[in-house]
Amino acid sequence: MRFLVTGGAGFIGSNLAIKLTELGHDVRVLDNFSSGRRENLSDIADKAEIVEGDIRDFWTVMGCMEGIDYVMHQAALPSVPRSVKNPLTSNAVNIDGTLNVLECARRAGVKKMVAASSSSVYGESEELPKHETMRPSPLSPYAITKLANEYYLKVYWELYQFPTVALRYFNIFGPRQDPKSEYAAVIPKFITALLNDQPPTVFGDGEQSRDFTYIDNCVQANILAATNDEIVGTYFNVACGGQFTLNDLLDELRKIIGVSTKAKYVDPRPGDIKHSFAAIDKLAAFGYKPTVEFTAGLEKTVEYFRNLQ
Repeated sequence: MRFLVTGGAGFIGSNLAIKLTELGHDVRVLDNFSSGRRENLSDIADKAEIVEGDIRDFWTVMGCMEGIDYVMHQAALPSVPRSVKNPLTSNAVNIDGTLNVLECARRAGVKKMVAASSSSVYGESEELPKHETMRPSPLSPYAITKLANEYYLKVYWELYQFPTVALRYFNIFGPRQDPKSEYAAVIPKFITALLNDQPPTVFGDGEQSRDFTYIDNCVQANILAATNDEIVGTYFNVACGGQFTLNDLLDELRKIIGVSTKAKYVDPRPGDIKHSFAAIDKLAAFGYKPTVEFTAGLEKTVEYFRNLQ
């Protein structure tokens, strides 16, 4: 099978592209390298086709669809804080770009498109765990873009019978995640700080909780969603079904790394939610089962970043 991975030089996209290549599939990557990194693809540079281009450019995207069976759409401008700071760019990349990918895939006769969504679409509901039947309540421009994408995906299935699936990611972490960006995710930032004996910065009191999900579980969900013909026209949570606070996370990382460095607590960020915890039974009914749990995933991730030191 031949896969196009948009945003394939990013954290999730590169892990997905590498796994697909290992499974013997032909892989084409489309990335503009604004946040994705070429070194993420170094392991498959001589195996995958790598195209530098922007998903907002219709003809670039259309050209990438030639011969493609499945589109794994990971390209986006991530981060709630980034979208709060610059909502126009988030909208242009995440919504207009996704519509480009959708339309090009449909015109090219692609078999299915699987797209990354986000747990942020749920907002600050007190109901836990978050399940797919809940009414979305986005609190940030980023969350709005992801929800809009879900509606586009659903409409393309219902209106054009073009097979689509959206995956709502819950705090994915693991190797190749960039700790240096201003908008980097919390786990690579915490690990990097602790490895260098520097105090990690925690926004709020650290009692906010997340369903931290190791990257291998996310990759498994994407491949399952693409290749199972019964999975179509809907959306699924992708998580481990667990709940850990940021203080829990820090405690686990201190044990793994062998340090006692204290954290620096600062004011909460606007747009962040307090608690996130997923029901995963909907995708589990099709065979999804997390293979790497929280602590094991942290150990693998720490080892990766330690080797980069």
